[in-house]
Amino acid sequence: MTTFDDRERAFETAFARDDEMQFRVVARRNRLLGEWAATLMRLTPEETDAYAKAVIQAEFEESGDEDVIRKLLGDLTSAGVEMDEGRVREAMNEQAIAARRQLMEAQ
Repeated sequence: MTTFDDRERAFETAFARDDEMQFRVVARRNRLLGEWAATLMRLTPEETDAYAKAVIQAEFEESGDEDVIRKLLGDLTSAGVEMDEGRVREAMNEQAIAARRQLMEAQ
């Protein structure tokens, strides 16, 4: 193996690790968002857990955060919670920070 091969392998490993961490941050963020919305909708603990899982699953409907925002906004509005897209995006940013912090502390 040459030094170039070693560097290439190191970069590939770092990229894979960063990609996995980003996936975990988004999944944790979505769980936290689901819990946040469930609290606003006054769901039971069992309903909260199921709802948080549904928000995580919403991430896979299309690329990006728009599907999650659409789900949260629709569900909150349907539940009679006064909400707008700006507040959902703000909560999303806050929960992303919390998710990253939680995952870094766990390592």
